[in-house]
Amino acid sequence: MTTDPRLERIAELLTLKADGQYGLADITQRQHALQAAWLAEKLGCAEPLIVASLLHDIGHLVHDLGDNPAEAGVDDRHEERGYEFLTAWFGPEVTEPVRLHVAAKRYLCATEADYFSKLSKDSVLSLSLQGGPMSPAEVAAFDALPGSAEAVQLRRFDEQAKVKNLETPPVQHFLPYVARCLMPA
Repeated sequence: MTTDPRLERIAELLTLKADGQYGLADITQRQHALQAAWLAEKLGCAEPLIVASLLHDIGHLVHDLGDNPAEAGVDDRHEERGYEFLTAWFGPEVTEPVRLHVAAKRYLCATEADYFSKLSKDSVLSLSLQGGPMSPAEVAAFDALPGSAEAVQLRRFDEQAKVKNLETPPVQHFLPYVARCLMPA
């Protein structure tokens, strides 16, 4: 049985390149990805949302801007980089939540009075670089987008997935989900 090279590349990124610190949090990129995917799995989400949760920050792993460009005042546009990386391999049920998860943060800050207070220090910093809370017109436009509800759910996992020393399943546990969501080669 031949392993799909796309699956191998994703596994490689998550196992070999995700040791960098996740923003200002006291966890690695890998731990953050695994925690987000595990939250989606435990909640019984559909496989594409579990995969999107695992891969939502892959844009951080495919650029060379360092571990925390936001600290230097740079928006790495990781949601767009991740979307561009993933669109050749996955359909919109995986890629749209990835593309929209930053917009979902802006959306939640505009629509839920207490959401901003729940943001981690690094999310507050990056929010200012990403445009701040949405305007009412932006909220309406976001609500109309396919995948916006999944992006909001992913964003909630994203914010919760920053727990130091949390035991999660390893990368290999989530690879069957990834494999089933890959588009035919």
